[in-house]
Amino acid sequence: MKFRSMLMASVAVLCVAVPMTAQADTSSKKIALSNNYAGNSWRQAMLTSWDKVTKEAVKAGVVAAADPFTTAENQATEQAAQIQNMILQGYDAIVLNAASPTALNGAVKEACDAGITVVSFDGIVTEPCAWRIAVDFKEMGRSQIEYLSKKLPNGGNLLEIRGLAGVFVDDEISAGIHAGVEQYPQFKIVGSVHGDWAQDVAQRAVAGVLPSLPEISAVVTQGGDGYGAAQAFEAAKRPTPVIVMGNREDELQWWKKQKDANGYETMSVSIAPGVSTLAFWVAQQILDGKEVKKDLVVPILRIDQDTLEKNLETTQKGGVANVEYTLEDAQAVIAAAK
Repeated sequence: MKFRSMLMASVAVLCVAVPMTAQADTSSKKIALSNNYAGNSWRQAMLTSWDKVTKEAVKAGVVAAADPFTTAENQATEQAAQIQNMILQGYDAIVLNAASPTALNGAVKEACDAGITVVSFDGIVTEPCAWRIAVDFKEMGRSQIEYLSKKLPNGGNLLEIRGLAGVFVDDEISAGIHAGVEQYPQFKIVGSVHGDWAQDVAQRAVAGVLPSLPEISAVVTQGGDGYGAAQAFEAAKRPTPVIVMGNREDELQWWKKQKDANGYETMSVSIAPGVSTLAFWVAQQILDGKEVKKDLVVPILRIDQDTLEKNLETTQKGGVANVEYTLEDAQAVIAAAK
């Protein structure tokens, strides 16, 4: 199947196409998911996608097991211990969404030394023995400022809502946003808060900082925080700025309501939660003896004014606009990296 290049423009939840004939070299293999955090809708959608796709793969005999594990405290030390337990339990591959790009390197190296394949995604690790699957998070941040430069050519004051402090993804998106401001100096970041990629946290954080801020022209975000920001501005009786959204259903619904009422315009951008399923298939292909480059890139999922309604139709209540990947998609991503 040809890899869906249309993902950059339009997001749709795709049917899972699992081969019904087991891969001879992986039918006895066990894969584990090590996840550091499940406290927002993106992570919940990620786990749901993993469960959906891997259960079909196990049922079809592609692998023997694909077990998910999530730490309770989002601590690198806790996740390192989790990985060490997976080594003892005899997993053949670990698919990893890491709490830190560096703090887990010791545990990852232990897994590699034990002959275990480690594929990191979203929150990737820098240990050379691991594979990495990521979007260009810096470009995801920079593209927000580029969009605003066209919508607000005269610039203005920006409020930045960041994600989880200390996490690779947060640092990269923020770096891209700041690079965008350097590129388009008509914009100025006048406030920055951490929203933890959760609308309730973002709402409290924005509400707390708004009284000290001047007029805000736009809010740049990382995902899961746009609706909370909108609620905070409304409660403070402040004019609603252009708020960049992060593909969450509550954000898209709010955007649609404002669009219908007064023509409100913005854009929405995020990595698909279903990237966990791409990481699963990449791990399976490595276990199957395929040659795979250490660094793989997947597209950013962007929703614009003219694709909002189409994407809302396929986004579950309380969920996130998503793509679930097939074996054929993984093979295409692997081939494209060679």
